[in-house]
Amino acid sequence: MSYKEDFVKFMVRSGVLLFGDFTTKSGRKTPYFVNTGNYKTGAQAARLGEYYARNIQEHVPGRIDALFGPAYKGIPLAVAAGISLSELFDRDVNYCFNRKEAKDHDEGGSMVGYKLKDGDRVLIVEDVITAGTAIRETLPILKAAADVEIAGMVISVDRMERGKGEKTAIQEIYEEFGIVTYPIVTVREVIDILHNHPVDGKIYIDDEMKARMEAYMAQYCVL
Repeated sequence: MSYKEDFVKFMVRSGVLLFGDFTTKSGRKTPYFVNTGNYKTGAQAARLGEYYARNIQEHVPGRIDALFGPAYKGIPLAVAAGISLSELFDRDVNYCFNRKEAKDHDEGGSMVGYKLKDGDRVLIVEDVITAGTAIRETLPILKAAADVEIAGMVISVDRMERGKGEKTAIQEIYEEFGIVTYPIVTVREVIDILHNHPVDGKIYIDDEMKARMEAYMAQYCVL
């Protein structure tokens, strides 16, 4: 079993990859949803960090000075990925994250953890991208901290959806900011892995759900 297939089943078992009726941050009605806020155990965090670390090692093997996890969901993702990079690949990488509200005492500021410096290569660790809204909020935070270089962004799932125009949010982010995004899996891979293939005896994507997902993708995704 590939780590991608294992990861999709892990998300299902963790109650993170959900199927039904949901609304995304961009306001789109969707039959599937990825909610990394549903991870809640130490064992889940440890395994999640391993999947992110393997994705990082595969796609960003060069120098990384810091992992940045946007508040709030990106915080445990960056920490877990940093732990696994150290344990699995002997890569001891700094991590940092932002506060939603800047601290107004002691040293103050909106950043926690590693203090970013000019010239640092920073890898953003996020959960999913739908329309690219979150990354556009994240970049000003990083640029305000230091003149950093963005080494890329790693996410759990690429929903393959259009951003503000006719291209995917990931394509727009690359064209607008020069940032390459590396998903662990795409929604197409999720369908291929789960369609009529049970997880612990239950089928999550049957023919009806696949049709709903395909209809959503035909409306919002770049296929």
